[in-house]
Amino acid sequence: MFLAGVLAAGFLAGRRDTAAPAAPAAPRPSGDWQRAVSDLDRRMAEQEAANAARLAQVEAKLQEQGTRLAEMPSTQQIVGAMEQLIAKTMGTLDERLTSQAHSIEVLKTTVSQTDSLLERVLESLDSLQTYAEPLELGEDPFKQAV
Repeated sequence: MFLAGVLAAGFLAGRRDTAAPAAPAAPRPSGDWQRAVSDLDRRMAEQEAANAARLAQVEAKLQEQGTRLAEMPSTQQIVGAMEQLIAKTMGTLDERLTSQAHSIEVLKTTVSQTDSLLERVLESLDSLQTYAEPLELGEDPFKQAV
């Protein structure tokens, strides 16, 4: 009986193996698949290297631009320089206008003095003319004295 039980168990076990097929073993990749996978790995490594090189270039340019930006004067510095330039220009303009105003005043004084002097000269000529009127124009005063 014992032997019949072992035989029955062996028979059933053999029958289960044929009734429920076991999962097939993973097929070993053939040479074409292995080459394709290695090519894909190589191309991905090349792409990664190219991307790393591009990223390094971008970072270098960013750093260069950052350095240039740091060297540029700020808006406040530019405004301050412009204010100083305008203040200096306005000061020079004020000095020139003051100088011209002084020159105009001197010219006015000179014209006034010239007018006064001309008026006195004209008055003197008028007074000399009144002295000369009693003499006749035909007579020479120098001849009478001889």
